[in-house]
Amino acid sequence: MNKDRRGYLLLIAALIIALDRWTKVLVTRHIPEGEMRNVVPGWFWISHVLNPGAAFSLFADSSSPEHTRWLLIGFSLLAAIAVFAYLVARARRFTLTNFALALVLGGAIGNAWDRIRYGVVTDFFMVNLHFGHWSYHWPDFNLADSAITCGAVLILLDSLFKNNQRAA
Repeated sequence: MNKDRRGYLLLIAALIIALDRWTKVLVTRHIPEGEMRNVVPGWFWISHVLNPGAAFSLFADSSSPEHTRWLLIGFSLLAAIAVFAYLVARARRFTLTNFALALVLGGAIGNAWDRIRYGVVTDFFMVNLHFGHWSYHWPDFNLADSAITCGAVLILLDSLFKNNQRAA
């Protein structure tokens, strides 16, 4: 008999929300806005950036930032409600997809919280990629963005493996 795992999945989402809030508070208190601290020389910094856009600064240069803000809040809350409803209604087992959805739920709520409360999202991970003479600055991001991205990648991988298993 399978035990109901919805509580654990919602706990994972809550943990993502709590860790996201905690890390953003730490950054806000210890690193002045616009400054950074080097963690891995030449590659990784902890920064303090206020992002009015979506993940990875998408839409940050919008010509109507307040309109963009409310669209992003609406989209985040709609996604969070849909994922929450799915987890409560259907996610009785602990599967890779259900775990990924819990990550997405926590990340969506974490960033929506910032947009509603502050009008912007605090980003603090800064990565520069170097390969020979090639260099790329990855847009600053945060723990909520990471949870959403990891969740999306896990869902994609799980669906690919399920399709491969069906084909075999």
